[in-house]
Amino acid sequence: MFRFKRSDVAAKGFDWTALLWMFLFFWYFSGITQLLIQLTGTSGFSGFRQAFFMSALWLAPMLLFPKKTRVMAAVIGVVLWACSMASLGYFFIYQQEFSQSVIFIMFESNVSEAGEYMTQYFAWWMVLAFLAHTAFAYFLWTRLRPVYLPRGKALVAATAILVAVVGYPLMKQTVRAGSFAQGFDKFESRIEPAVPWQMAVAYHRYRETLAGMQDMLKSASTIPPLHNLKDAMANQPATLVLVIGESTNRQRMSLYGYPRETTPELDKLKDQLAVFDNVITPRPYTIEALQQVLTFADEEHPDLYLSTPSLVSMMKQAGYKTFWITNQQTMTKRNTMLTTFSEQADEQVYLNNNRNQNAAQYDGDVIEPFNKALADAAPRKLIVVHLLGTHMSYQYRYPASFDKFKDRNGVPSGVRDDQVPTYNSYDNAVLYNDFVVSSLIKDYAKSDPNGFLLYLSDHGEDVFDSVGHGTLGRNENKPTAPMYTIPFMAWASPKWRETHDWSFAGDLGRPYSSSQLIHTWADLAGLSFDELDRSKSLVSDSFKPRPLLIGNPYERQQRPLIDFSLMKPKAASAVVQQ
Repeated sequence: MFRFKRSDVAAKGFDWTALLWMFLFFWYFSGITQLLIQLTGTSGFSGFRQAFFMSALWLAPMLLFPKKTRVMAAVIGVVLWACSMASLGYFFIYQQEFSQSVIFIMFESNVSEAGEYMTQYFAWWMVLAFLAHTAFAYFLWTRLRPVYLPRGKALVAATAILVAVVGYPLMKQTVRAGSFAQGFDKFESRIEPAVPWQMAVAYHRYRETLAGMQDMLKSASTIPPLHNLKDAMANQPATLVLVIGESTNRQRMSLYGYPRETTPELDKLKDQLAVFDNVITPRPYTIEALQQVLTFADEEHPDLYLSTPSLVSMMKQAGYKTFWITNQQTMTKRNTMLTTFSEQADEQVYLNNNRNQNAAQYDGDVIEPFNKALADAAPRKLIVVHLLGTHMSYQYRYPASFDKFKDRNGVPSGVRDDQVPTYNSYDNAVLYNDFVVSSLIKDYAKSDPNGFLLYLSDHGEDVFDSVGHGTLGRNENKPTAPMYTIPFMAWASPKWRETHDWSFAGDLGRPYSSSQLIHTWADLAGLSFDELDRSKSLVSDSFKPRPLLIGNPYERQQRPLIDFSLMKPKAASAVVQQ
């Protein structure tokens, strides 16, 4: 039973000033970022409003246990402060509110990778801003004093707060949605703008997504196979290779016309390659992109990766032994969404088991296991090679022998002097990536295979490339072309060309999203099945151009998807209503 005791000094009336200071203290941690968002005009009023209401929730325990006001406020405040530092820091970098996708990436990353991002984006003025943010929070805490109410009134007030902030909105959403689960999902969306709920909600949804992928892996045998699958190459030896790059923007490759010679080896192979120059990724993050690239999911049907066969499963159904070789930092058996994809293969090779993405782990390490897979006795093989590519921090992606670009020669004039080292290190990473990809092609050719190798990157990267030269990295809420423009090329062996039409000259400029890759891959591999849509195959005579949709398909109500082909240079303003 709760026991309350009034102050020894009888109050003449209710202390509204104390209550106001208390509310201001709790609101501050969510409100400061939302206020900045409002002042800069980067979002609507909804987030500000929700943060305002959710901040009142913390008044309930203060009214119930007034003698513990300062202690409870300090404990709660530390949690809110930590979460607010993350959201405020993200706003400083991107001038955007935390999105669920960004928080997913945080959960998929580790401390060392987060440290690399901090190194790239750190500015000294941020330290002063964070110190000021902390100092003002402390000042507000010093202003707190208990708000005493008689026991009955305190219970009524606390209950009223809980009902108004949580009970009524949850009940309202449940009635509207028709079920508690759907109502709770809507309620979660409403409380996301407030800390610490944005982290809690995102983690809950991340665990749900991860659980769904794990269930998919465990019940892969229960996912219906492709209907009426036929293979034009049935019972014939074949080795097919899919190389997945990382964070590589084709605009920084000399193969695609970049002035600096960043892809000398691929340039030499150009006459042997089908180089497609109008391919984009649907999303600028690895997991979210591959959920579509490797499955039948796309921007309009993002959840199909949970209920339909993946590219690996498709090839297994066609009788191929499957290999997955990765230099991504999956920590071997770490339970991530990325590892879930790899576990669908018959054999996996995890090369990057370091806790730090340091300079000792280069993509050249994939070459040896790749050649071992090529030599495997299985007559029909699919080999997937997942590179670390040109992932930030770029200086860790290549050995010293590839440190070629060191000065401003070839750097756009708008890039500042302090940005040049990062700009150059990215080009050096592209240079080393060229060595690795070309080496895989050459070693594949030496094995005298019957098949083809296809290389694409999961997404691009903006390294001071877009207008203003102020963007570094990727931000789905402020998209720029370099984040989405990816290399996409294929090499076929002489044996394969003898029995397959490999004349793609008229197809190289077709507008295409890698979210439709599974249809192109099946078409190239000679597979047919009821689910195959050749109008989504980049190399089919039945190809049909479609809007190149980008954006978060799970936030279409708040942010409609964008047609990349209609994006203006300075802003993504052409939206597609869903």
